[in-house]
Amino acid sequence: MDSEIKNEKFNINTEEMIKAGVVLGHKTSKTHPKMKQYILGTKNNIHIIDVQKSAKKLEEALQFIEKIVSENKVILFVGTKIHIKNLVKEIASDLNFPYINERWLGGTFTNFETIKKRINYFKEIKNKINSEELLKYTKKEQAKIHKELKQLETKFGGMENLVNLPDAVFICDMKRDILTAREARRKKIPIIAIVDTNINPDLVDYPIPANDDAITSVKYILEKVKEVIAKVKNQG
Repeated sequence: MDSEIKNEKFNINTEEMIKAGVVLGHKTSKTHPKMKQYILGTKNNIHIIDVQKSAKKLEEALQFIEKIVSENKVILFVGTKIHIKNLVKEIASDLNFPYINERWLGGTFTNFETIKKRINYFKEIKNKINSEELLKYTKKEQAKIHKELKQLETKFGGMENLVNLPDAVFICDMKRDILTAREARRKKIPIIAIVDTNINPDLVDYPIPANDDAITSVKYILEKVKEVIAKVKNQG
C-alpha cells in the first residue's frame, strides 16, 4: 500500500482511510471501466482503490463544500441504505441541513413545487398536533391524524426546512440513489458523491472514490464533511 499522506487543512489521513475500509471496492467483475483510473490493484478478486487518489478527490469535494457553505448555500444529504440511514440523519441534523434517508420520492427535484406543498402540509399537521386544536377531534380522528403524521414524517421529515431546491446534493450510494443523481443533473444541481468501483464517476461533479457499503467508510467521509461545514458555520 502507498505511504501515508496527511492533509492538515481537512485532517485527511490515508492510514485512517485504509483502516476505515475506504479502499475496498467491489468484485473485479462488477467494476465500471471509468473507475479503473482510481484502482491500485486487486486482492482476493476485490479491487483496491488507490488511497492517494481517493484522498485527493475527497479534498476537492471538501473544498467545494467549504466554498458553498461559506456562501450560505444548502446541501441535501441522501443516504437510504438501511445501515447508514441513521448516520445520515444524525450528521445532517447536527448540521441543520436537509436529508433524505428513506426512499427517494420521484420528482423531489424535477417537480419540487408539488413536493413543497406536501412538506407544507406535513408542517400543518405537525403544528395541529402540537396545539390544542387536536382536542377538537374525537379519539378515533386523533389516532388517524397521528398515523398520517408518522407517514409524512418518514417521507418529508428530513426536508422540513427545505424551502427551495438545494444548491448541491451529497449522495452516499450512487447505485441505490441513481434517481437522485438523474434529477439533480436535469436541474443542474452539483452532485457530490461517494463513488464505488461499480459506478461511472462521470455522473458526479465531485466524486469521492470509496467503499459505499461499509458504514466505517461512509462515516469517515461524512465526518470529514461535518468537520468542514461546522468549521465554516462557527467562523460565520
